[in-house]
Amino acid sequence: MLHIVKPGEINSVIGKDLGASEWMIIDQERIDKFADATMDHQFIHVDPSQAEPIFGSTIAHGFLSLSLVAGISFEQEIGMVLEGTKMGLNYGLDKVRFLSPVPVNSEVRIHTKCIDVTEKNPGQFLVKNEVTMEIKGVDKPAYIAETLSLFIT
Repeated sequence: MLHIVKPGEINSVIGKDLGASEWMIIDQERIDKFADATMDHQFIHVDPSQAEPIFGSTIAHGFLSLSLVAGISFEQEIGMVLEGTKMGLNYGLDKVRFLSPVPVNSEVRIHTKCIDVTEKNPGQFLVKNEVTMEIKGVDKPAYIAETLSLFIT
């Protein structure tokens, strides 16, 4: 669910749960395409016979999992947006920790919580979210990241 917030009420979202996405499958085709796009063909990602003794299967690239945040958030309308936003930008990351590998064909989803908002300039709000990628059936998440988005109103 997308939370639409008025600029004057932006601080009300600090500490709030902004929702979770639907589950999606990370299949080998997606992993292979990411390997091709990034030139990262390490065997743990693309060679099942070599990866199996170590992880039981191939695993998704950590950066593949992380890169899904923007697309999932936009496509499934997870998180928040300021009313009157002219543009929203990916501003970067403050912290990322990859905690569990994502085996091929795992179902994953992201969960978002707002942890800080700063008005950098009049009409420019920097929003820091804690984003966790859960793996269905696994206690420890794939990662926890602090993402930064800049909203220009």
